[in-house]
Amino acid sequence: MSDRPSPLADPHTAFDVSEGRRDIVVLGSTGSIGTQAVDLVLRNPDRFRVTALAASGSRIGLLAEQAHRLRAGTVAVAREDAVEDLRTALKALYGSEPLPEILAGPDAATQVAASPCHTVLNGITGSIGLAPTLAALEAGRTLALANKESLIVGGPLVKGLAKPGQIIPVDSEHAALFQALAAGSRQDVRKLVVTASGGPFRGRTRDQLAHVTRAEALAHPTWAMGPVITINSATLVNKGLEVIEAHLLYDIPFDRIEVVVHPQSYVHSMVEFTDGSTLAQATPPDMRGPIAIGIGWPERIPDAAPAFDWSKASTWEFFPLDNEAFPSVNLARHVGGLGGTAPAVFNAANEECVDAFLHGDLPFHAIMDTVTSVVDEHGDPGQGTSLTVPDVLEAETWARARARELSAKAIAEARA
Repeated sequence: MSDRPSPLADPHTAFDVSEGRRDIVVLGSTGSIGTQAVDLVLRNPDRFRVTALAASGSRIGLLAEQAHRLRAGTVAVAREDAVEDLRTALKALYGSEPLPEILAGPDAATQVAASPCHTVLNGITGSIGLAPTLAALEAGRTLALANKESLIVGGPLVKGLAKPGQIIPVDSEHAALFQALAAGSRQDVRKLVVTASGGPFRGRTRDQLAHVTRAEALAHPTWAMGPVITINSATLVNKGLEVIEAHLLYDIPFDRIEVVVHPQSYVHSMVEFTDGSTLAQATPPDMRGPIAIGIGWPERIPDAAPAFDWSKASTWEFFPLDNEAFPSVNLARHVGGLGGTAPAVFNAANEECVDAFLHGDLPFHAIMDTVTSVVDEHGDPGQGTSLTVPDVLEAETWARARARELSAKAIAEARA
């Protein structure tokens, strides 16, 4: 085994680096990651050019505006019923100029992920990002990966396609680890320390979480994110997924990946080396820094994100994780150790439960209770390293259906 940090996300290896302006494909362009990436590109036209955009189709006006400002050649939407609205919005902006190519349907993002470019930024939310991730890797593109779910549910598939240095992580925690790992070789690493803000309910007991509201759960103290990721941060499922992701990206065993609560969200993660040194990567909470690493590595983009004002006093705190109130991280370790389709079941069940919480009456504490029940019913998948895409899809379909059944039961009990 190489002494480099990982064959996937390797800061020592710049995959397919080319001089001059980079052509970028942005998947999930109207979401939180995508809009910030577009901002970076527009501020650095000498470094980047966006050739294609992909989005769900829920924010047509914004997507059309992005395409016009970036002069993207292709625009893709997942919703076929959004095509006419998109074409109308584009015509209003382009006037007599030729419109960009429009692709539509569930495979549209996968199509543009394989299109000619240097880097694909996958900012899609959810396991639907797996197919575009695989397409980008198979096409030989550098993959700036913000869609952690595609790595979670399809770990062996992604690892089987990725070449050394081909994946650059965009999650703030993994971008931090990526940068800190550049200071040493894999054999020098003792431990990865992933930081968590603790979310809006840090310090609360399990009993105190029973009646929290949707508004409370969406009020993240330090980050502005989409609703699904924000709820995942409130349950700390997001941190559990990141532990699995760190294991897969950097080939570090689960027992050497620690989670620590850091409410200020200044230190995004740390690497402890065998000589006792710990390197921390720190910036004010702003995703444009990690995005810039993802699309610009090994170069850094000047003024990509704000820096600290060291002339002002500040306090940085660190606390141990309360695994009783927030069991999601240990459950993630468990499914990560099982491998096979277990992580896909965990992720799919959680997505359904989060949806039931956001749009229904599922109690907050029932999210993890339900996910745990689905994982327990699924048991040991037993695939080993022979995981296939049909395996993932079948496991997800079962997990979603079972999660909906158990969620409906929990809602009925809560109303009784």
